[in-house]
Amino acid sequence: MKIHIKYMVSFRCKLVVIEQLDKLNLNYGEVLLGEVSIKGEITDEQREKLRIGLLKKGLELMDDKKAMLIEKAKTIIIEMIHYDEEPPKTNYSDYISEKLGCSYTYIANLFSDVTGTTIVNYIIAHKIERVKELLLYDELNLTEISYKLQYSSVAHLSNQFKKITGLTPTYFKQIRQFRKRIQLEEVGIGDTDIPS
Repeated sequence: MKIHIKYMVSFRCKLVVIEQLDKLNLNYGEVLLGEVSIKGEITDEQREKLRIGLLKKGLELMDDKKAMLIEKAKTIIIEMIHYDEEPPKTNYSDYISEKLGCSYTYIANLFSDVTGTTIVNYIIAHKIERVKELLLYDELNLTEISYKLQYSSVAHLSNQFKKITGLTPTYFKQIRQFRKRIQLEEVGIGDTDIPS
């Protein structure tokens, strides 16, 4: 049996979920971003205790199928941009559609309806946040970063970065000690539309 958890977007979130599962002595298998495999059944009482425990930690147990699909899409985007070493071999829409097993148009429309932002803007927001992170690490140059995040060119990356942050990547790097990064669970939600 699988349970789905909203806002579970980092390794730290996984640890919180594991802590809650252990507290309830639940037998579980794989703990992925946004999803946990429970071995056996979970009682209504255990589910409610888990829901309350997760809520106290800023996470939510999900039941709505559409909300679960959106969270899965967010998790795929976060993993693809922040954690995968190699970019997908296909374009983002095909990759997301393939991973979720449904039409990209359906996912994109549902995503917009539920979150109030487009899936494209969500991807862009995460790509820019990843660019910030890579600039702060100072291990890759802009050409390598643009390739890693599948930008068509350094100019495209720079233009998009400036539209979102108001700064050029080079200037951002110069003032990095004054810049604060956004928590992953807050990226791309509640923002106004990102200019293209």
